[in-house]
Amino acid sequence: MDWTLLAVQLLNGLQLGILLFLLASGLTLIFGIMDVVNLAHGSLYMAGAFLCATFTQWFDSFLLGLLAALPAVAIIGLLVELIVIRRLYQRDHLDHVLATFGLILAFDALTQMIWGPDGQVIPLPAWLDGQVMLTADIVLPTYRLAIITTGLLVGIGLFVLVTRTRLGMRIRAGATNRTMISALGINIGMLFSIVFGIGAVLAGLAGMMIAPITEASIGMGNQIIIVAFVVIVIGGIGSIKGAFIAAILVGLIDTMGRSYLDVLFKLFMSAQNAETSAPAISAMLIYILMAVILAVRPTGLFGPRGH
Repeated sequence: MDWTLLAVQLLNGLQLGILLFLLASGLTLIFGIMDVVNLAHGSLYMAGAFLCATFTQWFDSFLLGLLAALPAVAIIGLLVELIVIRRLYQRDHLDHVLATFGLILAFDALTQMIWGPDGQVIPLPAWLDGQVMLTADIVLPTYRLAIITTGLLVGIGLFVLVTRTRLGMRIRAGATNRTMISALGINIGMLFSIVFGIGAVLAGLAGMMIAPITEASIGMGNQIIIVAFVVIVIGGIGSIKGAFIAAILVGLIDTMGRSYLDVLFKLFMSAQNAETSAPAISAMLIYILMAVILAVRPTGLFGPRGH
C-alpha cells in the first residue's frame, strides 16, 4: 500500500469533514432548537460563496472579502428568519419543507439575476496558494490546511459558546424544552433569531471556504445539504459534538471509499466489475452508515441527552 497516498487521502477526508461540520453545525442548531426543517440552509452556503467572490473582487483581498461576507450572510439569514421562517414555527414539517424548498428556488433565481448563470472564481492570495511539506513525502496545499485549521478553531469556539456561556445555556435549554424557557421569561423569538443567524454564518463560512477550490456556482448547496442532513441524523439532532464526530466520519468514509473501494473489490472480483461497482457502492456508504446507526441508536450517536 502507498502510505503517502493514504495519508493524503486521510487529510482530504478530514478537510471534507470539517466543511461538512461547518454546514451541519448550524443546521443541527436550527433543527434541534427551532424544530424547523430548513432545506434552504444550502442556499445560505451558496450566498456566502457568491458574496465572498464579490467582496474579494472589490477589496482585491480574499481575507477582507471573507470578513466582509460573514456579516452580510448573517443579515441575509436574519431577514430570512424574520420574513419566512418565523411564520413556520407553529406549522408542521411538511410546511417547513414546502416553504424552504420555495426559498431554494427563490435564492437560485435571485443569484442568477445578480451574478448571471456563470460561476464566480475566487483567486487565492500567494500565501495561501502554495504547498506545505508535512513530511518528506507528504505535501498538502496550504489552503487545505487553512480550511482544516479554520474549521477546528470554529468548532472549538462553537463548543465553548454552547457549553460555557449564558447564551449557550439558553440554547441548550431551548433544545430541551422551549416552552419552559419561554415561561421563565426568556425571549424565545430573539433566541431563535440569534440561533438562525449563527447557523447562517456557519453555512456561509463553509461556502466561502470551498469556493476557491470549486468556484461559486448556482445550486451549489442543493447537493451538499443532503449530506449535511445525513451528518446531523448520524450525530444526533441538536448536538454540536455529534455533528462534529459524524461530519469527520462521513468525510473520511466518503473520501476513502472513493479512493480504495475498487482496490478492495478487486480482491474477490474482476477488475472491470470492481471499477464498475465501486463508485456506486462508495456513494452509498454514508447512507449505509446512517441506516446502521439509526438501527442501533434511533436518536443518533449523541441524541437529545448527549449535548
